[in-house]
Amino acid sequence: MKIYIDGDGCPVVNITVKVAKEYNIPCTIVTDTSHIFNLEYADTITVEKGADSADLKIANLVKKGDIVVTQDYGLGALCLGKGATPINQNGLVYTNHNIDTLLMTRYIGKKERMAGNHLKGPKKRNKGQDITFEKSLRKLIETV
Repeated sequence: MKIYIDGDGCPVVNITVKVAKEYNIPCTIVTDTSHIFNLEYADTITVEKGADSADLKIANLVKKGDIVVTQDYGLGALCLGKGATPINQNGLVYTNHNIDTLLMTRYIGKKERMAGNHLKGPKKRNKGQDITFEKSLRKLIETV
């Protein structure tokens, strides 16, 4: 098992690396050139800037049994197809049962934005979300 982190805009990189280290699980952060990570325990792969370049790199690296931390539903779907388990920054584990609904929600939101409608963004991140994420990640590691 390995843990891959979609580092582009991920608010739980440090928590994920801390937990990976505790469980002695190899951890890799994949990011584009607009983000810089230099964390002691994690490897970092930097890819060129471009639409979905970090996501595609993760999709090419991930294997069955790996965990992927991402808020991107498309990457989550790709990882599920390869037998990996994606989890988002709030602790939601993407599954074959919820991914279609998540992708449809993303599609509808994109259509609304393209039509000029302004949608409310997420609320400011709070400590409770970090705690929930960490608990979910630990539970996932123990069950995968």
